[in-house]
Amino acid sequence: MRAQDLQVVWFKRDLRVFDNRALARAAERGPVLPLYVVEPELWAERDMSARQWDFIAETLHGLRAELATLGQGLVLRQGDICAVLQALRTEHGGFSLWAHEETGNGWTYARDKRVAGWCRAAGMPFYEIKNHGVTRAMASRNGWASSWDSFMNEKLTAAPRLRPLEGLELGAIPRAEDIGLAPERCDGRQKGGRKAGLETLQSFLSERAPPYRKAMSSPLAGARHCSRLSPYLAWGALSMREVHQANERRRAELAVTPRADRRFNGALKAFSGRLHWHCHFIQKLEDAPRLEYENLHRAYDGLRPKTADATRLGAFSEGETGLPFVDACLRSLRATGWLNFRMRAMLQAVASYHLWLPWQESGAVLARLFTDYEPGIHWSQVQMQSGTTGMNTVRIYNPVKQGYDQDPTGAFTRRWLPELVDIADEYLQEPWRAPNAGQILGRAYPEPLVEPSAAAKAARDAVWAVRKGPAFREEAQRLLVRHASRKPARGRAKRAAQTSQMSFSFGVDTP
Repeated sequence: MRAQDLQVVWFKRDLRVFDNRALARAAERGPVLPLYVVEPELWAERDMSARQWDFIAETLHGLRAELATLGQGLVLRQGDICAVLQALRTEHGGFSLWAHEETGNGWTYARDKRVAGWCRAAGMPFYEIKNHGVTRAMASRNGWASSWDSFMNEKLTAAPRLRPLEGLELGAIPRAEDIGLAPERCDGRQKGGRKAGLETLQSFLSERAPPYRKAMSSPLAGARHCSRLSPYLAWGALSMREVHQANERRRAELAVTPRADRRFNGALKAFSGRLHWHCHFIQKLEDAPRLEYENLHRAYDGLRPKTADATRLGAFSEGETGLPFVDACLRSLRATGWLNFRMRAMLQAVASYHLWLPWQESGAVLARLFTDYEPGIHWSQVQMQSGTTGMNTVRIYNPVKQGYDQDPTGAFTRRWLPELVDIADEYLQEPWRAPNAGQILGRAYPEPLVEPSAAAKAARDAVWAVRKGPAFREEAQRLLVRHASRKPARGRAKRAAQTSQMSFSFGVDTP
């Protein structure tokens, strides 16, 4: 084997062998060294957590087994990626580096630029392949939707055969504590790995989907009837293209299936829309990496404090705000790593408006709790729910009303807040109104941090004062041209519906 024939495939958020174009194209060029690098600096970032690593570790075990079946197992190294690449160069000589394009957090963005610089200095080819519907270096959003459709309908890429490499130490897949993460309990977390992802996809398309459109708003029903594919897409156990094509095949089957559940077609059509929106929001971070840290519309700079009130942030993180439905959602999220889209939006809105926390800090709390954390979707939505994009309607959720609307029986709230067992159903979402409030609040359950209506009004007044400023509209229009969808609206009702959809979407089960 000539040294220059070696192809190093660097796995990141593409932990699969099927429909992995970087892997397939590298295999066409020569022997492949499949590489995953555990980067402790990345896992020390504010948005990363043990539950995410545990999901990835399970996925890596499956990936290693699949690669071994193809001919060459996964090589795992720990440390700085450039140091790892230099060590490989010392051991093997020259090679070509392959990876999929990644739209990750700010740390990975800086790291990818360092890797590109190392490759240039070392004279190593570095090939980055498009991973899903996000396009790099776009001048505008014109034509984005048609480009997405074209890419998603391309032929799926088969897993290639690999030539075995002799004498390679594969390396162990570490535990969370081995990379500096404090172990955490998340008993309800979805299991990682491609096998689990395929089973989840199959169960959604074959049986769970019919109530999808209605169920996605409910924290109880959504847990079963949302697709639950978001972590498998976020970490690449499944490709967006294969999920899209599986969904379209199922829609075609249902069109000719007698006595099929009439809700199925509408559900899968809606799900197709969510797949588009998944990439639409990641594209926002690709086009404006600063939105992870800075207000997209700079007129909002200085609106909220730079540092969060520690008491409020801690109570929010632990589900101890004294607002029952908010706390139930947070505790459910802590225990499962997942929450339906409307409740994710409500949590961020309550943190940003009612608790008046800087979105950078409350957003990091939520990022760590989401097993399906996808930076592009997450930070775009955090800003949207905090009213700092300048493009979207200010939506301040009423957490009490949301509790009544989305948990009408109180089953969800009572499951996660057993300390409210003695509060009557009619007062469950407003326990401060209950006749026995004094026996429970401040003792078994905290007093509310804020009075919801007053806090919402103060926030609304502050945000709208900025929006009325003289230079606000011009900058908002510029952002709209740069980041908004090009899908045409038909009439006022449709525009309102689209705005509403855009206002509360996190993950694959959302617009």
